[in-house]
Amino acid sequence: MGSNKQDSLLGNLKSDIPASVVVFFVALPLCLGIALASGAPLFSGVIAGIIGGIIVGSLSGSQVGVSGPAAGLAAIVLTAIGSLGGFENFLVAVVLGGVIQIVFGLLRAGVIGYYFPSSVIKGMLTGIGIIIILKQIPHFFGYDADPEGDFAFFQMDGKNTFSEMFLVFKTISLGPTLIASAGLAVILFWDNVLARRAKIFKVIQGPLVAVVLGILYFNLTRDTSLAISAEHLVSVPIPDDFSSFLTQFSFPNFGAITNPAIWVTAFTIALVASLETLLCVEATDKIDPAKHVTPTNRELLAQGTGNIISGLVGGLPITQVIVRSSANIQSGNKTKLSAIFHGFLLLISVVLIPGLLNMIPLSVLAAILLIVGYKLAKPALFKVMYNLGPKQFIPFMVTVVGIIFTDLLIGISMGLLVGIVIILYKSYQNSHFLHIEDKSNGQHRIKMTLAEEVTFFNKGAILKELEQIPEDTFLELDVRKTRYLDNDVIEILEDFSEKARNRNIHIKLISERGTVDNPESFIQFFQLNSTV
Repeated sequence: MGSNKQDSLLGNLKSDIPASVVVFFVALPLCLGIALASGAPLFSGVIAGIIGGIIVGSLSGSQVGVSGPAAGLAAIVLTAIGSLGGFENFLVAVVLGGVIQIVFGLLRAGVIGYYFPSSVIKGMLTGIGIIIILKQIPHFFGYDADPEGDFAFFQMDGKNTFSEMFLVFKTISLGPTLIASAGLAVILFWDNVLARRAKIFKVIQGPLVAVVLGILYFNLTRDTSLAISAEHLVSVPIPDDFSSFLTQFSFPNFGAITNPAIWVTAFTIALVASLETLLCVEATDKIDPAKHVTPTNRELLAQGTGNIISGLVGGLPITQVIVRSSANIQSGNKTKLSAIFHGFLLLISVVLIPGLLNMIPLSVLAAILLIVGYKLAKPALFKVMYNLGPKQFIPFMVTVVGIIFTDLLIGISMGLLVGIVIILYKSYQNSHFLHIEDKSNGQHRIKMTLAEEVTFFNKGAILKELEQIPEDTFLELDVRKTRYLDNDVIEILEDFSEKARNRNIHIKLISERGTVDNPESFIQFFQLNSTV
């Protein structure tokens, strides 16, 4: 029995440690880039990545999710640091935001995550995949004007996603492009050929080999025409000694806690971070091969705890993040140990080998992210969604386009709104079934069968049908399958019964309790026969 547990743990480590290395290489530039895009100290992004991995990873019930600083919060952070009077005041809002998230978890607000339609979640994954590809193309070719982690359409440098790409082809940097192309070829060959031939190539991941090649290339091409300049490399702060390392940590100024603006920012952080986390949980559970179900309320408690600790030591706000989580899944992780290990890798590397990290070309990391993006946005998915019909395809496409041309939350909101409109329209259409039996003896015979649930959304469709019933008609109204009939609809039937007498329309009401000809009062009938 003990042997089986040991084998299982060893098997998980064989999968989780290689996956954690890949997630580390994905997370490192994003932690730094998001901090830069947020107008915060670079080290604050690394702190958030470390805490998101070790603390949140340990407390979370997700086996595949990876947490860290989120691109979706960058604009909020940038604005808040300026309006609140400095980074230390902003950290108070991060701590309070974490407290509010814990309250959300205790109130069981995690259930909100279950109300996002599948089409919108798939659109979110696809949209993020496309955004990753579009945003990494400039870094791949050595045009690094916009920092990693800025995933919004309108960028902090005044350009947008597409104008940035057009500039790339005028300013291609040869060194970064060569090593990025080589790294991409290595990853594809490793995944599609070598990994299928021997287990060792699954333990040693292709992205790790690509990064090692990138470091070797940087050192071998120094002082040549193919050299990679500093702006095309990872840029981790390098302290002179341990005491200067400690000075990189910032601490909240709790004297500003009475400022109402700090509480508004705290609630905004808590709300946005919770929504992004719940959306990511839904998305990662869908693409998780093992189909784990993440406890959402526990996730809010874990995220809240992480944000409290991150704010106390100078870190950015934390959410569960789809880019790192999908890289984790694609790398074959088995348990949440991979997320925790990636946090330790961030901690150990920035303490012990920051100089080595600063030899990694950003273009190689862009090659890794291009693979992640493609796996999220495979072209075959568009065909699958199209074949499912307009009810699925339209919200899916609106979400994808919305994310590409705005940002994550706005794109999802657009898809969700369109999905709700389609549901309401379908509900409007499916409130009843109308069957015209015959017109013998000069009298129309019409049978109207009401649906299982008829709400006020169906008022318009039913009223329209009733108004179109001609004079001298025999109307059979069947409510035997109806389990819920909204009072608004009952009132419509009540009003129609008055008109029916004047238009010589005979009504036969069929319910589970029996049949009634020309009921005097629909309201009294349904009150007495409360089956509907």
